[in-house]
Amino acid sequence: MSKIKLGITMGCPAGVGPEICLKALTRPWPEDLELFILGDLFILKEAARSLNLPVPDEKKIIPLSSLKTYTPGRPDLETAKAMVRYIKEGVKMCLKGELNGLITCPISKTALKLAGEPFPGHTEMLAELTNTREYAMAFYGEKLKIVLVTIHEPLSRVSELLSVEKILTVTRLAYDFLKKDLGLKDPRLALAAFNPHASEGGLFGDEEACILEPAIAEAQRQKIPLSGPYPADSLFYQTVNGRFDLVVSLYHDQGLIPFKLLHFEDGVNLTLGLPIVRTSVDHGTAYDIAGKGLAKEDSLIAAINLAYRMARNRNRN
Repeated sequence: MSKIKLGITMGCPAGVGPEICLKALTRPWPEDLELFILGDLFILKEAARSLNLPVPDEKKIIPLSSLKTYTPGRPDLETAKAMVRYIKEGVKMCLKGELNGLITCPISKTALKLAGEPFPGHTEMLAELTNTREYAMAFYGEKLKIVLVTIHEPLSRVSELLSVEKILTVTRLAYDFLKKDLGLKDPRLALAAFNPHASEGGLFGDEEACILEPAIAEAQRQKIPLSGPYPADSLFYQTVNGRFDLVVSLYHDQGLIPFKLLHFEDGVNLTLGLPIVRTSVDHGTAYDIAGKGLAKEDSLIAAINLAYRMARNRNRN
């Protein structure tokens, strides 16, 4: 039986990453899955000791930093540089075929800047490291799956950023994810409307008629099963109850408010369009509780399970 080898980047050493990594390793996993932590052996041992968790098997640790000091909740230049190193090395190992996928623990945008990196987060960094031009931010939960057309943009700019081409690109990536990575035979995708009540025939705006409806028509012409646009106030309810497999959301809060309402603790963030499998926890570094034994590993467990499923399906294909 060939093994699925997944790497978990430890995230910011001063955050909750070390704790949730240690907790994840105590869980039972399938026999054909091998998990490795890309991080710092000293910090993991110190975290295990202070939190009364099992000391990890050193064979499961890929040491990429040698930090001499460890202060939970207080990131500095050295922890920031280490945080970046885990990501870059993890991507290299995936591209070389040494790992079948990467699961990332939380990083800090402030720490990225401190380390001299120009990226606002994981998504943009991973796209650059893998030379990926078309990518999308998506979120996975057992009840709800969404993909975002625009990400971190002011609401006042969303309308001008929408285009038929952008919606098609994101929808195509989501369709491939559902088909190839999740193995769904006939996935159903729904496009959320931009305006209240899908504009009521133009009463509340023209984005539906000018952008969304042409995007749907072109997607269907390309044999991509996208329908809509549906009023967002009812679409997510219908999706959770089984009518659709994924919602194409036009802006951040349109998709993330219902998603986090349902999957605040066990949601998974993932980047579509990359040549590698990459999933992530859907929470931050939580510096305020780092080192206190309060961090929950549910999101990391879900991210590992999804990466395992994706890697197995890609290997079959």
